[in-house]
Amino acid sequence: MEIGGKSKVFALLGDPVVHSLSPAMHNAAFRALGIDAVYVPLRCESDTVGALMDTLARQGGGGNITVPHKGRAAKELVRLGGPDLGVCNTFWGTEGGITGAETDSRGILAGLDSLGARNGSWLILGTGGSARTALGAAERAGARVAVRSRSEDRASEFLAQARELGLSIAAPEECTVVINCTPLGLNPSDPMPMPPELVPADTVGLDLVYRQGETGWVRALKDRGCRAEDGRVVLVEQGAAAFEHWFPGRPAPREVMNAAVRSFLE
Repeated sequence: MEIGGKSKVFALLGDPVVHSLSPAMHNAAFRALGIDAVYVPLRCESDTVGALMDTLARQGGGGNITVPHKGRAAKELVRLGGPDLGVCNTFWGTEGGITGAETDSRGILAGLDSLGARNGSWLILGTGGSARTALGAAERAGARVAVRSRSEDRASEFLAQARELGLSIAAPEECTVVINCTPLGLNPSDPMPMPPELVPADTVGLDLVYRQGETGWVRALKDRGCRAEDGRVVLVEQGAAAFEHWFPGRPAPREVMNAAVRSFLE
């Protein structure tokens, strides 16, 4: 479908965005369903997030938020669907203004389900926006949580938020699931989010980062005998949930979206 003046525009707002497969995934979905819309990546600074969200929403579009702006985006909303985790990764326009939701937790649960590992205790790596969505997923799964962070203060604040959500706190050494919620792995030169040798062989690893041929951390965990996956399942399910917010009553074409992602990663 040719893009014209009536086409709705959706965008991924963040920094970096060049690596993202969200444009390929959503544009494939639009084409499959004959929707007059386009999805583009827009690298932006924090102080421009609100204006960009407002412009897109007013024109009947919307989009997604990625690192490091998920917290800032939540402050721009007039309404947030679901529990208030202080983050937003999906937004669209309504008569009242910018409405948003957090769909990453659905993606995390889908990723863990694909590994057969929703239950148990989770060690969450990181304390940023993606880590807070993992708390939302843990609340839905009834999982206990622990955190690993470079900052003791941020770790303490994170666990305090977990308690406010009614979550039980686990000791890191008793966790059977490790979830990388940091951006480490986006660049090949990044260090591992957690040294693989510190991950027991019977632990399940979910990396929210995805790369062609899997991330180095996932490969290292598999070499240790762990069950592990990168973030491709997470990407598709959170994207499908976002799509269904933008177009109520229209089921997202998950098979099409999944095929678009895998064509770039495999």
